[in-house]
Amino acid sequence: MRVPEHVAIILDGNGRWAKKRFLPRNMGHAQGSKTVERIIEDAFDMGIKYLTVYAFSTENWRRPKDEVDALMKLLRDYLKTCIKRANKNNMRVRVIGDVTGLSEDLREKIEQLEEASKGNTGINFTIALNYGSRDEMIRAMKKMAGDLLAGTLKKEEITEDLFAGYLDTKGLPEPDLMIRTSGEQRLSNFMLWQLAYTEFYFTDVLWPDFNKKELKKAVEYYNGRERRFGGI
Repeated sequence: MRVPEHVAIILDGNGRWAKKRFLPRNMGHAQGSKTVERIIEDAFDMGIKYLTVYAFSTENWRRPKDEVDALMKLLRDYLKTCIKRANKNNMRVRVIGDVTGLSEDLREKIEQLEEASKGNTGINFTIALNYGSRDEMIRAMKKMAGDLLAGTLKKEEITEDLFAGYLDTKGLPEPDLMIRTSGEQRLSNFMLWQLAYTEFYFTDVLWPDFNKKELKKAVEYYNGRERRFGGI
């Protein structure tokens, strides 16, 4: 079976998972975090080299304050143990998104995690935090405009590859397969540039219920697709 090199996942359905069980939404997020840990191992076992998850979007700040606070606490707890887990599993971890919008302690933990795991050679795990693709592209264009004004870049030098180098995902291959759980069929401002030629897989399974069997289904679907990248 042909295994995609890079899989990106929109983690959706934590709240609905909790609601179905008459539990607080925060319990759904906690269970979803555990699912992330399992899927990282499953992806590595299947031979997937890059895994990117959409954990918290720029739009998620609009949610109720108590839910946002709980998500930030969950993130803090995860980051506390992630360095040890990353080194144990030889996993490189990176964060994409506007980290300046996060608290100072979270930014410090992210920096420590990226530095501690940068030499690991196993699966490359990328977390999209305070991430929005439109925001990412605007930030990239501002950096590019700064270089143009400074004279370190000429407009004739601008290409797709050069622009991609200004994005948060610099150095990462574009996803081969994008999975979205919970039945929604939209991108929700996720990796709009990078997903131009990616295969999409949508499933009704809620994220906390997603497992290795469901991941295999997505990869099997990917194997049935013929990727032509605009050709014949």
